[in-house]
Amino acid sequence: MKHVRGLRWWIIGLVAAATVVNYIDRTSLAVMWPDISHDVGLTKDEYATIVSIFMIAYAIGQALSGRMFDWLGTRIGFVVSIFVWSTSCALHGVARSVASFAMFRGLLGVSEAGNWPGATKASAEWFPVKERALAQGIFNAGASLGAVISAPLVATLYLLLGWKATFVVIGALGFLWIIPWLILHRSGPDAHPWLSPEERQYILSGQSAGAPAASPGRALSWGELVRFRQSWSVIISRFFVDPIWWLFVNWLPIYLAERFGFDIKEIGLFAWVPYLGAGIGSLTGGWWSGHMIGRGWSVNKARKWAIVVGGIITVPALVLAAFASSPLPAILLIAVVLAGFQVMINNIQTLPSDFFSGKSVGSLAGLGGMSAVAGVLVFSTWLVPVLSAVSYVPVFLLGAFLVPLGVISVFVLGGEIRRVDEGSRA
Repeated sequence: MKHVRGLRWWIIGLVAAATVVNYIDRTSLAVMWPDISHDVGLTKDEYATIVSIFMIAYAIGQALSGRMFDWLGTRIGFVVSIFVWSTSCALHGVARSVASFAMFRGLLGVSEAGNWPGATKASAEWFPVKERALAQGIFNAGASLGAVISAPLVATLYLLLGWKATFVVIGALGFLWIIPWLILHRSGPDAHPWLSPEERQYILSGQSAGAPAASPGRALSWGELVRFRQSWSVIISRFFVDPIWWLFVNWLPIYLAERFGFDIKEIGLFAWVPYLGAGIGSLTGGWWSGHMIGRGWSVNKARKWAIVVGGIITVPALVLAAFASSPLPAILLIAVVLAGFQVMINNIQTLPSDFFSGKSVGSLAGLGGMSAVAGVLVFSTWLVPVLSAVSYVPVFLLGAFLVPLGVISVFVLGGEIRRVDEGSRA
């Protein structure tokens, strides 16, 4: 029987590729919005409404998809999610009003949400504890790469095809991804026929971050999960930290257009730069905590140090970016912001698999994602049109205020980062 060397890295590579597609699909509306709004006759406030519908659907999708992945498994869960979000992306090409954009955007949100609980579950299944943050970094780098690719790709397709056909073309990317996924991901690591005995043993023997779970075969319900303060460390930290990322996903092209007068071509040329910084932060933050665990640090120490360092990078960069008076320093400082954010979030996103057994990881990741979207709606969607009507300075300063709250919640609520006794209640 043939074995694929390093199969776990191929699996997480495909997850990263799905994340690239995910971000191309979700950022395409923002990149083309200046001309879409002109053609269809929509305003900035109506754009905020469409984004709000996406985020609400995304929040619902985070919780539902977490349960779906725990129920259907990683293989089929990804197929369902990416089939639906690719279809909804293509349908944007026939949208003509706030209602139709909101409807297709909502369908996109509820389905794209599955990528993150699915990716967290995949890293928990396929990687030992010391490599999970790096696995998180790889698929989060996919988000950064997707954002890097999205602006120039979408701008180029738009100039060649117009915005309607562009949505159809990028929607087709997800259908192509399903083919290698079904071929390569035949089962989990415990039974995959292409996994070597050595790699199987390496993966399965390194799954626990501390004491073994009391009930490894049972998925905890949402009600059971929220009785643990460790769960709230994930839920609350993501509420405060995730709005930093979404501030730029949803508003960077519009910020560049309004603050510095960029057109779609200029947005395509420069809006990818901050996400290059995010990609560096994803890989660095994920690698560093795993490297330190390998050198003898506890999971608790490595995760917390990475989260603190990421916060230390992010906060001053946000403050400086708030007062940037020209586009080059603004773009470079935003790149530093997103690098620091990714160092933090890669390690925060590993916490569900550090605290709980595999059957519950997707569910807690989904709850954390739902909480993240609630924070995004409040801080990065509804407040931005109000604050930016005066200046973007308070928008950036708000982000700098949120980061310490997210970091503190990990320390206060998470306690020592180790596997909890799932038979107890905190």
